[in-house]
Amino acid sequence: MNKDSIIHNTYSLKCIDLSIEGKGICKLDGLVVFVSAMYPGDEGEVEIDYKRNGQYFGKVKKLTVLSPNRIQPKCKVCSACGGCVFQPYAYEAELEYKTKKVQEQINKYAEVDAKVMPTIGMKTPEYYRNKIQVPFGIDEKGKAFYGFYKEGTHVIVPRKECFIEDVRANKLLDKLTKIINDLHISPYVEAADSGTIRYAMIRTSYYKKEIMLAIVTKEAFFPKKNLLVERIKRDCPEVTSLVQNVNGQKTNVILGKRFYNLFGPGYIEDYLCGIKFKISAESFYQTNPVMTEILYKTAMDFAELSKNDVVLDAYSGIGTIGLIAAKQVKKVISVELVEEAVKDAIKNAKINHIDNFEAYNDDATAFINRMAKRHEPLDVLFMDPPRKGSTEKFISAALFLEPKKIVYVSCNPLTLARDLKLLKKKYEIKKIQPVDEFGRNYHVETVVLLTRKGK
Repeated sequence: MNKDSIIHNTYSLKCIDLSIEGKGICKLDGLVVFVSAMYPGDEGEVEIDYKRNGQYFGKVKKLTVLSPNRIQPKCKVCSACGGCVFQPYAYEAELEYKTKKVQEQINKYAEVDAKVMPTIGMKTPEYYRNKIQVPFGIDEKGKAFYGFYKEGTHVIVPRKECFIEDVRANKLLDKLTKIINDLHISPYVEAADSGTIRYAMIRTSYYKKEIMLAIVTKEAFFPKKNLLVERIKRDCPEVTSLVQNVNGQKTNVILGKRFYNLFGPGYIEDYLCGIKFKISAESFYQTNPVMTEILYKTAMDFAELSKNDVVLDAYSGIGTIGLIAAKQVKKVISVELVEEAVKDAIKNAKINHIDNFEAYNDDATAFINRMAKRHEPLDVLFMDPPRKGSTEKFISAALFLEPKKIVYVSCNPLTLARDLKLLKKKYEIKKIQPVDEFGRNYHVETVVLLTRKGK
């Protein structure tokens, strides 16, 4: 078979598994084909539409046999969006998939046979996201609309309701769109590098009735800016903070570096495990408030903290894990590379009257290596790195310091497994608990407890 000749042709295929990115895995004469919106047990006509990095990708033209776990999705555009790859898949099967994928990565890349516990799921995987970012576009009638980028493109697909976003955000977007159209303020047009409104970002508080609206614009000053602010004040009383972000670059990065507070305090407040947090427009804060509390409670339970412990919270963001741990230990050292996040962490320690918390603006690898050179005592290490995982130098320093316990919170099973392979030189993997922070999406958070060997 000529491999290149299969592109743009259609074949009868059966889905046998799901990839780590939630795509259906099919076989065609020994070749693996990844197919969006196809689930184990599905059979149908699949068009092979492109090849990337030596892998083949297809799309369903017609299903002839349905997976026993296929359900009717609530969202009509979920297959085009790519943000809810499991909308047409039973939630119980989704949780089983996430457990299986974590187990596979641990077995394959960490090269251990540690048992992964069943993924902790949500009661209902709907309307949970407390942060949304949507692009604005112009339709054929010259009217502004909001939507999402079709997967793998810069084409904005209009949508109204999203079943994983806070319902308050959906309603606010409709109001904002009407205001923009009433004032004839043009959305940004990428091809022409013209227009004003690029994105809207909305952050909602779970425990308080607070909403932040951040409008991303091409320029700091534009016609009718003051009218826009007044209309939002009048028509959107639920907005407690209005922020402008300026991004004048031709880029797919959403936020620029300049922020202007237009009204309100410039932040919202929320609670997490009993700790109050101030959340600014650029703060990193987990998007699922209910499951984040379960995630961090799991991390605390695994750590079994004591009042004499010295704790390092690495890759700490606005200090969430460290501040939750602080009331149970002697001292928390928090390190984060993003300066604004560190400022937020310091503010959050003050408003919660936590005085055994030290926050440092530094690279986690550089910081822990200096600790290692000074032989500083460390009892418990919490590490919550980005998707790319930790670094070998960070892990080497951690192995040198030999904390009694390491609690690794990961958003990527692949890099988690890679890092565990290095950590197991001196540590035993005791517990592995996936938590479903991202219902209807393929992402999964995992908490791992490691204890020092021979102790």
